[in-house]
Amino acid sequence: MADETGPALFADPRQPPPREVTRLSPRVRRLVAPNESAFTFNGTCTYILGQGEVAVLDPGPGDDAHLAAILAAVAGETVAAILVTHTHRDHSVLAGRLKAATGARIVGAAPFLPSGGGGLNSSHDRDYAPDATLADGEQFLGDGFTLETIATPGHCANHLCFALIEEEALFSGDHVMAWSTSVVAPPDGSMGAYLASLDKVRARSERIYWPGHGGPVTEPQRYVRALANHRRQREASILAALDEGLATVRDLVARVYPGLDPQLVRAAGLSTLAHLEDLADRGLAAAEAGETEVRYRRA
Repeated sequence: MADETGPALFADPRQPPPREVTRLSPRVRRLVAPNESAFTFNGTCTYILGQGEVAVLDPGPGDDAHLAAILAAVAGETVAAILVTHTHRDHSVLAGRLKAATGARIVGAAPFLPSGGGGLNSSHDRDYAPDATLADGEQFLGDGFTLETIATPGHCANHLCFALIEEEALFSGDHVMAWSTSVVAPPDGSMGAYLASLDKVRARSERIYWPGHGGPVTEPQRYVRALANHRRQREASILAALDEGLATVRDLVARVYPGLDPQLVRAAGLSTLAHLEDLADRGLAAAEAGETEVRYRRA
């Protein structure tokens, strides 16, 4: 799920991938679900890993047509596992129905544990029930491929990326996308955790990222550095606005995101709140109770 336009460093980062089954590499095929929106680009990317005995990664939203497309794409093959990067509904809802149709095990992200109201908590799939969860550093062995689990909290607390060892590729979910930055929405999302997770994947050696929405990230180390710099610039803008006396999330969004698409105002507000919480944790800002809403100031 996306927040705003990210650093446009590379060729056509906004070019939507084709919706039909596309062969991306010897071990990877992709389908794009028909759930286009301002937050999902032209839909959720579902990946099919392996050949003959396969795993389906991020089966997507509960859409009948997408389920039929997945089953058609794997006709004559055995679906052994359904992998899930995180439990936002545009990624995981179809897992249960795909399991019922194929007998595959659901593996990956832990179930969502509510940490308070607000944010994107309502976007989580509360019916998600994995057969097994994967911890940071744990490997999943498929037929002809190996995935390493990388815990990447930030966009949400249970977010995972998966490194495809044989191809030096990373399935980056909603953590890193070429077409847009990610929503980081408290209380489940954490800006501090997100930035730490960016540093974590940037230190790795993968050559290409296959994200949860949109096309690939083809120079990931450079791009991830640009994402981190983009967030730091946003943080500096928020601090400057606090210095000017702006105190509410609403006023900060109006100053820091001029000309923003109205559809993205709520997401920008959530990311601004995430920045403010991180700044408060670092002793750079403080929250105070106002008459109708929380107000912030420089600490």
